[in-house]
Amino acid sequence: MNPYFTLGFSPLVNDMLPLNAMNPRQSFSSKFSGALLVSTMACLGLWTQEALAQIGSPSPGQLQQVSPQNAPSVLPPESEYTLGPGDRLRVDVLQVEGLSGEYQVLVDGTIGFPLIGTVRVVDLTIPELNQLLVNQYAKYIRRPLVTAILTVPRPLSITLAGEVNSPGAYALAIEGGQKFPTLTQVIQQAGGLTPVSDISRVQLRRQKGNYEENYSINLWELLREGNSRQNVTLRDGDIVIIPSKTATDPREVRQLADANFGIRFEQEINVAVIGEIFRPGSYKLSPAIRASSIGEVGGGGGGGGSSLNVENTQPVRLTQAIQEAGGIKSQADIRNVEVRRENRDGNFELIVVNLWELLDEGNLDKDVILQNGDVITVPQAKQLSPDEFEAIATANFSPRSITVNVVGEVRRGGAIQLQPNSTLNQAILAAGSFDPIRADKASVDLIRLNPDGTVTRLNIAPDFGLNISSDRNPTLRNNDVVLVNTSGLTQATDTLRELFSPIGALLGGGGLSLINLIN
Repeated sequence: MNPYFTLGFSPLVNDMLPLNAMNPRQSFSSKFSGALLVSTMACLGLWTQEALAQIGSPSPGQLQQVSPQNAPSVLPPESEYTLGPGDRLRVDVLQVEGLSGEYQVLVDGTIGFPLIGTVRVVDLTIPELNQLLVNQYAKYIRRPLVTAILTVPRPLSITLAGEVNSPGAYALAIEGGQKFPTLTQVIQQAGGLTPVSDISRVQLRRQKGNYEENYSINLWELLREGNSRQNVTLRDGDIVIIPSKTATDPREVRQLADANFGIRFEQEINVAVIGEIFRPGSYKLSPAIRASSIGEVGGGGGGGGSSLNVENTQPVRLTQAIQEAGGIKSQADIRNVEVRRENRDGNFELIVVNLWELLDEGNLDKDVILQNGDVITVPQAKQLSPDEFEAIATANFSPRSITVNVVGEVRRGGAIQLQPNSTLNQAILAAGSFDPIRADKASVDLIRLNPDGTVTRLNIAPDFGLNISSDRNPTLRNNDVVLVNTSGLTQATDTLRELFSPIGALLGGGGLSLINLIN
C-alpha cells in the first residue's frame, strides 16, 4: 500500500465484512471468513453488483493524498543501552572478596573477570550482563549475588550525511550524568541544516546485531505539532542522512531558519552573479549581524531594569548579492531571475524568482536565502513599461545612483551622479543650469543608448514648472546624455566671429578688430 494515501471502504462493506485492510493486526482466519462470506452471498444473489464493486475501492472522499510534511514516520523503539568497546563498569560480587572491581570493555568487546576468565559482553544490556555473570559464577559459587553498574559510557560515534553544513563522523562524550544526545542536538553539532534539506524524510540507520534497521523520521511534526517523539535519542554507531528536496519552498526555508537546529548563517558563502548587472563576477558574502536589546526586570525592591544585548545573524539573501554586484541594469528582467544550486547529492536545482512580487506585493519569500555555490543569473527584459521602470529604479537591489552626462551650454558640464528616477530638469540644475547667454532654453536633446545597440535621440523643450512628464520632463536612465543646444543668436555671433577674425587680425586686433566694432 502506498504510504502517501489512506484507503477506506464504503460503510456498507465495512459493516458486513470482518475484513479491514487498514487493520494489519487482523487474524488470517477472520480475513478468510470475510472473503468466504462475500463469495457465498454473491453466488446466492444476495449481494448486488454495486456492493461488490465497492469492495477494494475507496468511496468518494476517502482517498486523501498526504503532503510530504505529513509523511508517515517509522521511529526506532526506546531500547535499553547496550555495551560496547570503551564502556567502564563496576561489578560487585557480594560476600566474596577479590572478585569485585572496575572494568573496561576492550576493543574486541570482551572483559576479563577473576575466576571466570574472559567474557564477551558487547551488545548486552546491563540486566543481561548481570544474568550472564550470575550463570558464570554459579559454576564456582553457590547462589552468587552479582551487580553490574555502568559508571562511564563510551563516547558515541555518530555519522551525519546529506544536507547539513558539516557532514561527517562525530564522537560525542557522555560525561557527568548527561543524557544521550537527541537527533536535533547532533544536527546542531554538525552546524545546522542547509536551505535544501528535507526534514520530512530523515533517515536513521542503526546496527542491530548482524543486520541493519532503517527508520524514517519527520521533524516537521516536531516543529509544527510539538511531537517530541520525532526527536529520537541516538545510539552509538547510528547513521543519520538528511535528504535533499527536489524543489525549494521559501516558506519552509524561513521556518527552518527560526528553528534552533535549523539553518545556520555563521559562515561566509561564495556566489556568482551574472547577466544584467553592472559588476558581474564571483562574490564572498557574509551574514549580516543585527544587535537587538531585550529588557530585563531588575531584582530587589528597586524596581529597576536592565537590557541585554542580543546579536542575531541574518542570512545572505538574493537582493544582497545583487546589491554587491552593483545592482541591476535598466533593462533587467526581475520577473525571471534564476538561482542555480547544486545539492549535496550532486543534483542541480533551478529556482526561478519573481522579484517584482517582492516590490509589488511585499512578498518576502521571493527574497531567496542563498547558500554557498549558488549561481545567480539576471536576464534581459524584452520590454518594460514606464511604471515598472520607475519602480525598479528605486528598489534596494538597483544602483544607489545613476551617471548622466550633461554637455553643451551649461555652467558645469560633465558626468553627474543623480538619484534613480531623477528627471531632465534635475540633471540640468545639477549641472549649474543653463548658460544665461549661450543656451537655447527651448531646445535640449536627450540621447539614450538602447540595449540592442541603437541610439534614441529626443528633442525636448524643458519646462521647470513641471513635475515628471514623459514629454517635457522625462525620467533619466543610467548613462543618458543631455545636450543643451546653443541659441540661434549665439550661433550667428560665433559664425561672424570665425568669418571676420582674419580681418580683425590685419587691423591689429584688440580694440581695432572688426568684431569688436560689430559688437
